[in-house]
Amino acid sequence: MKKYAVVYEKASSNWAAYVPDLPGCISTGMTRSEVAQNIREAIEFHIEGLLEDAQPIPEPSSEVDLVEIA
Repeated sequence: MKKYAVVYEKASSNWAAYVPDLPGCISTGMTRSEVAQNIREAIEFHIEGLLEDAQPIPEPSSEVDLVEIA
């Protein structure tokens, strides 16, 4: 099982998410919860497409952290 970093962004009227290690793998949703489910499905779909096209599956290499600024 692989774990990919996902970046979530709040927009003015919805949420967006993308996966840095899977270029082009993006999703949106009206809520954080919805976009989390949508990006999970997008990752699965993206990897299925790579496999069908006999393309390599990128290894997860991105790391995320939160930096607190006072």
